[in-house]
Amino acid sequence: MSTAADRSDRRISPVFLGIAAVAAVAGWAVWTDTGYPYGLAVFVFVTAAWVVSLCLHEYAHARTALHGGDTSVAAKGYLTLDPLRYTHALLSIVLPVLFVIVGGFGLPGGAVFIERGRIRGRWRHSLVSAAGPLTNVLFALVCTAPFWLHALDGVPREFRYALAFLALLQVTAAILNLLPVPGLDGYGVIEPWLSYRIRRRVEPFAQFGLLAVFGLLWIPEVNGVFFGAVHGLLEALGVDRLGAECGRAAYQFWENWNEEYPVCATAP
Repeated sequence: MSTAADRSDRRISPVFLGIAAVAAVAGWAVWTDTGYPYGLAVFVFVTAAWVVSLCLHEYAHARTALHGGDTSVAAKGYLTLDPLRYTHALLSIVLPVLFVIVGGFGLPGGAVFIERGRIRGRWRHSLVSAAGPLTNVLFALVCTAPFWLHALDGVPREFRYALAFLALLQVTAAILNLLPVPGLDGYGVIEPWLSYRIRRRVEPFAQFGLLAVFGLLWIPEVNGVFFGAVHGLLEALGVDRLGAECGRAAYQFWENWNEEYPVCATAP
């Protein structure tokens, strides 16, 4: 029988509901074009929706860990979807949002602390690590559903752009976080299958993995190959490159959207 304390450990946080409400209101502003500055509305909508996806990403890790044997995640508040309960606010929220604002791509950071010693079995450890990126995959499918279902009739062009860019963030987050780089979930998937000696040698580099990936993406050649693959996946889901790039341009409205991307003002 669950106690009141047990239920409070799993009750959805008002902080998360507030962020979701901000995303909904900003999305409505983008959809209806109510006179709210378009670029600013897209910025608020995409940023808030991105934070919602970060919370769901970390919730998936925690929920899978709970079923794997780590009951401590409930007491830590990880099941409430409250981003303020995460272990590292900088890695959990600040850096991922900064990556979106500056680099235009999504990359969740490390946040929840899983007590791995409570989890038995290599497959369970791998599933705990894979749960987060798989949530981004699911979020991407939801964002792109109107495109691959051909249900865009009546959807304003500006909202399609914003949704396309949000989908791009989810695809980039899933791909990047599944890389077998120490500190990212992709490495967490394969780590249980590595020898103790290899894990000990790799462990000191885990804290630099996230920043290393961010740095590599600033290399034009690497950036071009990576985003070429991302847009290829998006096109397979019905999202054309122009729509996603127009969404990115609108999000980074401070870079003079109409001047830099005049085609966006007349694109279908």
